[in-house]
Amino acid sequence: MSYAIIGFGEIGQTLAKAFARKGIEVSVATTRDPESFASDVAAIGPEVIPTTLAEAVKADIIFLAVRFESHRDVAKALPTWKGKIIVDVTNAYGVSHEDLGGRPSAKVVEEAFAGGRLVKGFNHLVAAVLDQDPAVHGGRRVVFLTSDDEDAATQVSVLAENLGFAPVKLGALSEGGLLVQAHDKSWGRLIFKDLVKFD
Repeated sequence: MSYAIIGFGEIGQTLAKAFARKGIEVSVATTRDPESFASDVAAIGPEVIPTTLAEAVKADIIFLAVRFESHRDVAKALPTWKGKIIVDVTNAYGVSHEDLGGRPSAKVVEEAFAGGRLVKGFNHLVAAVLDQDPAVHGGRRVVFLTSDDEDAATQVSVLAENLGFAPVKLGALSEGGLLVQAHDKSWGRLIFKDLVKFD
């Protein structure tokens, strides 16, 4: 299984550190030349590999860690995303209900990534919290996952476990998924909730 992160802002870098912490290889790409951020990647660790967008989208599981407004630009990198799992880490705060067509933001992203299997996840925590070791007082920091594709959600759940988190599935994008999605000036009720699961 291969992994990539598209976007190297605060959240993209935080995700890259989570992979490096567990020694799991991950590619990182932006729309820029990889040389322009190679030194920042190298500072995180050898598991993190700077690459081009065209190379990154070859991965099996791809984290979309860009601004919500940029998701369509990334989607153009492939004519079809069939077989790919896209983890939507975006937040549509400030995007009007009308601009979303009355749909959850993840459904809008899913539509752009034609053929892809979308899982909304890793988006409810701010970078400073997500950046911390997920092992907390004998428990594990929770990440919420929601998808209309149960198998895709399960695969991302396994990855989340491998990264040291405690994944909690919320069901479909239009159901429990609404708890971790934002629009206009409102946040889903579980966004910013820093929870720890004890086994």
